Amino acid sequence: MKPSSHSSIPSDGSHHTQPKKPAARPAVPVNLDVRAYFAEGAPDNSQPWLLNPEIPSPDEIMGTGSETEFVDLLPNRIVGPWSSKNEYLKAHYELLREDAVAPLRDAVAYFREDPDIQDMNIVSIYEKVHIVGITFAQQGVATRIQFSTIRSGKNIVWEYSKRLRTGTIVALSPSDDSFRNKCVVAVVAARPLNGVKQHPPEIDIYFARSIDADFDPHQEWVMVEARDGYFESMRHTMTALQKMSRESSEFELSSSDRFPLAEQICLLHPNTDTPEYVKAGPVMDIQSAICPSGEEGKINILESWPRYPTGDLDATQWRALEQMLTKSLAVIQGPPGTGKTFVSVIALRILLSNMNPGDPPIIVASQTNHAVDQLLRHISRFERDYIRLGGRSSDPEIRKRTLFEVRQNEPSAAIQGGVLGQAQRRYNKYHHTIADLLQNFSAENDDVLLPPELFAKYGLLTATQCDLLAKGAKGWIRPNDEEDDNPLLAWLGEHVVPFEVHYSTETFGFEEDEIDLEYEQLKELEAEQGNEEEDRELLKGPFICLRERFCGQSTSAAEEASRKYLKEPDLWKVPVKARGGVYNTLRKLLKDKIRSKFQSLVTLNTNNCKDLRIGKWERDNHLLQDAKLIGMTTTGLSKYRALVSSLKPKVVLIEEAAEAIEAPIAAACFDSLQHMILVGDHQQLRGSCSVQDLQGEPFFLDISMFERLVNNGIQYETLRRQRRMAPEIRRLLEPLYGELHDHPSVLERPRVPGMGDFRSYFFSHNWPESNDSLSSKYNEKEAEMVVGFFMHLVLNGVAVKDITVLTFYNGQRKKLLKLFKGNSYLQGQYVNVVTVDSFQGEENEIVILSLVRSGRPTIGFLSIENRVCVALSRARTGFYMFGDSTALADADSLWWQVVTLMGGKNPKRRLGFYLPLTCTKHENVIYKKDPSEWDTAYGGCDLPCNERLGCGHRCSLPCHR
Repeated sequence: MKPSSHSSIPSDGSHHTQPKKPAARPAVPVNLDVRAYFAEGAPDNSQPWLLNPEIPSPDEIMGTGSETEFVDLLPNRIVGPWSSKNEYLKAHYELLREDAVAPLRDAVAYFREDPDIQDMNIVSIYEKVHIVGITFAQQGVATRIQFSTIRSGKNIVWEYSKRLRTGTIVALSPSDDSFRNKCVVAVVAARPLNGVKQHPPEIDIYFARSIDADFDPHQEWVMVEARDGYFESMRHTMTALQKMSRESSEFELSSSDRFPLAEQICLLHPNTDTPEYVKAGPVMDIQSAICPSGEEGKINILESWPRYPTGDLDATQWRALEQMLTKSLAVIQGPPGTGKTFVSVIALRILLSNMNPGDPPIIVASQTNHAVDQLLRHISRFERDYIRLGGRSSDPEIRKRTLFEVRQNEPSAAIQGGVLGQAQRRYNKYHHTIADLLQNFSAENDDVLLPPELFAKYGLLTATQCDLLAKGAKGWIRPNDEEDDNPLLAWLGEHVVPFEVHYSTETFGFEEDEIDLEYEQLKELEAEQGNEEEDRELLKGPFICLRERFCGQSTSAAEEASRKYLKEPDLWKVPVKARGGVYNTLRKLLKDKIRSKFQSLVTLNTNNCKDLRIGKWERDNHLLQDAKLIGMTTTGLSKYRALVSSLKPKVVLIEEAAEAIEAPIAAACFDSLQHMILVGDHQQLRGSCSVQDLQGEPFFLDISMFERLVNNGIQYETLRRQRRMAPEIRRLLEPLYGELHDHPSVLERPRVPGMGDFRSYFFSHNWPESNDSLSSKYNEKEAEMVVGFFMHLVLNGVAVKDITVLTFYNGQRKKLLKLFKGNSYLQGQYVNVVTVDSFQGEENEIVILSLVRSGRPTIGFLSIENRVCVALSRARTGFYMFGDSTALADADSLWWQVVTLMGGKNPKRRLGFYLPLTCTKHENVIYKKDPSEWDTAYGGCDLPCNERLGCGHRCSLPCHR
């Protein structure tokens, strides 16, 4: 046994000097709430959905079980109240499960229909899949597999690929069955780059069911992966919804708070209640949080809320702050640039400054790790006692406050009555027992063949058969014979053949698999699993490399004949030609017996891994009790629900709440919750679904709780004063938000160098669009025009970092990046080219929007109002659009309004088939209408430069910057 080649530290810490940890704290009694959370109640057979396993069964993926022949989903009620809490939880669970499972179910169906299928943009096929090792990780027994990617037909850029990300579910089947009868479901446990970039590539997987676990290195499998969907981001939310329903059912009669705020969330009762803890202590100091340099000013926030705002808050922010502090369910809409996060931070500062000793921590969450870190960055300026739970942080200061780092650096306390110590001892015992069981298949075992004693141990050979084999072998003379040589070597003679799997070197030239996502989005998706630093990408734990170098040379003789030969007391009487088949039958029977023991041990180990997790969370509970605030993603709310609920939190604040689908927010309704604050904007991006059919009527899976509550008349406050966009840019949002007021600061934005008075413009054209191989749109000529304009701005003094190029299509993004990469002037500089979907919550001084679509009656993504809202609202100082304004205005009413606003016949007309540029040297306006015209443009105009050179002569070049 050795440490995993994918890991840097064995689980027991051997061979490495560990940093000294601080002295241990005194022992503390265990908090039993984590254990209680996982306690299994009596199964409720009346509600089959509560009995569903966490990971889908083979029947569910194959569509063969009676319950999976037809998926009957409850519609999602987005108008009016639900009839009950249970109906609400069941409907959202089943919608989430269908979204999680359907992509893989469909991928397997495609493969079953055509087993020779090549990779498509919805399915990936991996062949020649073989088991090569076992890692005894503390999360479970992980199986390392190697495989061929030849069906991709292209080189895979693993650094940027969504393929086989940690947490993805895959389906495997023996290659000779190819999903006709057998399907095994697994979850990708780790996909380190050094593993997938080797030849052949390797990853680690967890078999979903212990009864499917295998170790046989000779068994060849085929593996199918769906290219859409990400199971890991949904699995924990599904189990949280099941848990909430069980709790509500068990305690329906004795307690109404097992699903706090259900009256507002499910039954749509008006949110007029005040949190109980606020009723008990309504006198708070709010002034010192709003004006940190001001004096302390305590008021009764329920009776004496000041009529007028103080500090830098406007009237709408002031009303929002009052609701955030006094309503059990506070809903705050913040249009772009209106200071949603600013108000959230002030509310949190007030709540934190008025906490009493022993109060539970406040929970803050957002859809993305990036947004969580942004919020924590603000909070860290006035509160150091916060902890970042799960995930990874790119911020060095916040990284120091991750639970993993805090645990490493703070003294640990012994937990009296905790299960961790016993669970770790069992973990060591199980991995040694499994290692002993598989020792004959270990690569460290030099035996050519499996020894007769092993077959005898499992009752497959009798003592007589072994004795006669040994006696018969003594008469054979073989080169390099030793006395203890395996007699089966002599018995098989030349009917021993090496077992090798040949992976052809996949030479696809320079053709690369499509890059699925921006690198940042991919890292975000992986981070959303909420894995701590210690769990990231590399599995830690003892590793066994599995190999079986030889097998018998088999003829076409049936296995039945081989079994008959095995009844012969003297195996030397078996015909020589049949011996290879007999040995292979022995191997098969032996593996069947070992596999049964192996699967039983894996089952025990899996149960113990649950105890390990409980034990770690019992330990972490003690660390987190000292925190005043804990931040995590909305996925983390479900993944760490047992741990967080053990802290008895009263307050949860969700930022960007309209960007998350409903179920993860419902999972934040911990038993102890009294106060939920939802901050977001339902007119910007919605949550995403893997299955497009679940968007829209009647399922509406992409509708957030935030949007549903607002549309059903729950009281909410809208912020109205924006502090981001110059007024000329802000006016484009009027069709969406009506009147937004400008903060004085936006009236003083500087002019855009090289654009004169034009801080916004719509350059219109009719250049045709195209499709790439993933059916994403691009417009090559538009991309060239955008790059030329970008260079004009840079040559006029705009910093590269101050410009963001946005597009709705990944195909156009790739086209733009290729053009920027080939620009000699920009070598070594990072140009920010991103899709609209990944830029919510962001801003930049200048935004260039490439709309791509042209000459078609339909405009695809551009007709989705929420996306358009994000695209129009990211720029602070300058905003420039490139696209077919006529086609957009004809296809969509919102675009008609935008085009009308920009194309009005007045001095503010900002639309045309030419691009008006200003020469900052000669102060004249020049016009560009085709990419070819940039070839002679150097940031100036068409006049001669005429500036005097250092030598005294005048510059003879055209005007340049």
